[in-house]
Amino acid sequence: MYDKESVRRPLPAEEPTSTSPSDVVERRREAAVEWRGTEVPPIETVLWLVKPPARIRGTWEEPEEAGEWLGRQLTEYAPRFASARDRSAERSAAYVASAVERLTWGGDVSLGFYLGRPLFLFLALVTCSPNRTRPDLPCPATG
Repeated sequence: MYDKESVRRPLPAEEPTSTSPSDVVERRREAAVEWRGTEVPPIETVLWLVKPPARIRGTWEEPEEAGEWLGRQLTEYAPRFASARDRSAERSAAYVASAVERLTWGGDVSLGFYLGRPLFLFLALVTCSPNRTRPDLPCPATG
């Protein structure tokens, strides 16, 4: 699924026309369903804000709280990381520190790790109040 890039992009603004090839029309119909439903990471981290609220794993008021969540995820999955370098506690601590710093100034965070083929772990933290790169995107409702 990660090599199917079209599910990582939101739909283009233009609808197919009556003269569009049938495969274009069909692909757009499929993409409309896939885009919202898939857990495949979007092409831009900020686009997680337009995914369904069910995709939200947590919401935090402070960057440190988000960093704590990230640290727990890294600790849980580290034994399965394909790269021995990424398994170290020091490396995880560096990822967390970097994420907290980035969130503090309003940046987003995306991390990805192979857990052994074909498994891939993707972790993202998105600033939402509003987001610096796409202030037009509202924060998704939680609850």
